[in-house]
Amino acid sequence: MSDRKEFRDLATPEAAREAIDGLDLSPEPETVSLEDARDRILAERVDAAIDVPGFDRASMDGYAVRARDTFGADEVDPAELDLVGAVHAGAAPDVTVEPGTCAEISTGAVMPDGADAVVMVERTDEVGGDPDAGGGEPDRIAVRTAVAPGDHVMSAGADIAAGARALGPGTRLTPREIGLLSALGVDEVPVAGKPRVGIVSTGDELVRPGEDLDPSRGEIYDVNSTTIAAGVEEAGGEPVLYPHAGDDYDEMERLLRRAADECDLVLSSGSTSASAVDVIYRVIEERGELLLHGVAVKPGKPMLIGRLDRGGNEATNESDSAGAAGGSGAAIPRTGESAYVGLPGYPVSALTIFRTFVAPAIREAAGRSEPATATVEGRMAVGERYGEGRMRLMPVGLLDLNDGGLPLVYPVDKGSGATTSLVEADGVVAVDPDTEYLDRDERVTVRLFSPDVRPPTLLGVGEDDPALNRLLDRLERPRYLPVGSREGLRRLRDGVPDVAVVAGPTDREVDAVDLGGWTREWGLVVPDGNPDDVTGLADLVDGDLRFVNRPTDSGLRRSLDGALDDLAVDRGASRGDLTDRIDGYELAVRAFESPVRKVIAGDADAGLGLRETAERLGCGFVPLGEQAVAVRAAPDRVERDAVAELADALDGPSDLLADLAGYSRNSRNDP
Repeated sequence: MSDRKEFRDLATPEAAREAIDGLDLSPEPETVSLEDARDRILAERVDAAIDVPGFDRASMDGYAVRARDTFGADEVDPAELDLVGAVHAGAAPDVTVEPGTCAEISTGAVMPDGADAVVMVERTDEVGGDPDAGGGEPDRIAVRTAVAPGDHVMSAGADIAAGARALGPGTRLTPREIGLLSALGVDEVPVAGKPRVGIVSTGDELVRPGEDLDPSRGEIYDVNSTTIAAGVEEAGGEPVLYPHAGDDYDEMERLLRRAADECDLVLSSGSTSASAVDVIYRVIEERGELLLHGVAVKPGKPMLIGRLDRGGNEATNESDSAGAAGGSGAAIPRTGESAYVGLPGYPVSALTIFRTFVAPAIREAAGRSEPATATVEGRMAVGERYGEGRMRLMPVGLLDLNDGGLPLVYPVDKGSGATTSLVEADGVVAVDPDTEYLDRDERVTVRLFSPDVRPPTLLGVGEDDPALNRLLDRLERPRYLPVGSREGLRRLRDGVPDVAVVAGPTDREVDAVDLGGWTREWGLVVPDGNPDDVTGLADLVDGDLRFVNRPTDSGLRRSLDGALDDLAVDRGASRGDLTDRIDGYELAVRAFESPVRKVIAGDADAGLGLRETAERLGCGFVPLGEQAVAVRAAPDRVERDAVAELADALDGPSDLLADLAGYSRNSRNDP
């Protein structure tokens, strides 16, 4: 009587999942060109190496002006300015806007020297010209509105600033992200490797599609190989089809060992039942380790899970060349052991078991998320007003609080020229032309950018910071919007994000829980060697130095203003008296690295920044103080798993601040 393997003590589905989770399917990361990066998963964070845009540019057609020349102008009493030339997109300006002058400018064109705002053409009139010559070209422009510095100008780095966190590890590279990487000049990216999955179909009755079939002998076409290969590719793996194996023990052993040598995971279908001719379980027991045989699930009871030892496969024929359906080039022999899963022989059972148990493991090894539906029902996190009488496709982000209710939907719109809006949004809400207002908590339908889009596990807003970038890398699928400390607290108060990161003093009182943080040394960034011998703020006020500042929402700006207040008290003056004497005080750039870049480029003699950034980029540094950075959570979100994970990361290994000059750690302050 033959030795027959019986199914005893069938494993539970949970045990099967645990067994597969314990297998190592993870391939090594690799670097690919941007043209080959679509649908791959980033293995490392990508920071912006340049400002986008890389120059101050006009955001509409009109006239580049000095804003102060338009103060007080209106329809009744326009300001007339001399027209000194024109600047077109794609061309370097060859004019300078002096006091009392302006220059015609096209959308996207570089702002000329001297100009700090654009007046839209609709709010101007042409004046002058030679009437005897039929009017001639105008030589003056009447401006019928006042503008402020920065109006209708997209400043350098407004879309994304050099040094900013562009994309984090685990990001799936869709056309949106590839567009952002292109805008940053990136030509190749580090991505997670695709698990190489060998597929071996067994059974004497199987015939490959395209070959002659003899039904009288009970032959059937091999459905499982191509079906499972398609499932592997869909899950993010690289399928490799091996030659068909019959029920011969030696041939099956040879093919399985070869597949194990060349792949991260080996899948077989068939020969897993208790039949006397099904010998595959013996191959696994003798050449590796059988972890599980039989699962209490229908369909799919005859399932095997184990490991196969690698190395020493000498029975390889050139005609057996792997990769006939999906393999990319020659296989690279591996060492150690390969994961193994034996699927049932019936196609429906095989595919069901694959999707239920194996596909999630391949997706995890490939760094992919679980698939999502194409549309999601959600509720508005904030009210949104709209009344232009046109259909609006509103970019929105999603945040699932996992509280049994609908996910939060919040608008994400940085303007049509901002590439990052696409990365920060998950989909769009179509707003009808007759809808003037979406109420908070109103139910809306979100059309996802892709069926694979999943909401972030955690939404943070606030200050930008090098240590924060590292912290975010340690979380699963976070989303962070660097809107500044003050705006971050405002949004936290409004109930949208989970956490806000706040630096320096703030005048906003918000009910929040302090999860911990760090301190960072701030001051003036100067060229290497400090050629102007800058020693402190007094040199900005009293010296002939060009300065570059941070926006008013920035925590660094708040600390600077506080220091200027102290200096003003010492001098018996107001802060305004001092700032009026600082050349460039109103010149604000977007991110913590932006002022340093201005100094390096020679566009400024000093900039507001951090010691860490100055030293990393090879600049000098004049310290002005230390600034606390706190991670603050909404009280009703503290118990969320994602917020707890963030708190644990803050309390975790001390390497968070390693090699960051001027940084020190604060302990967590429990509520």
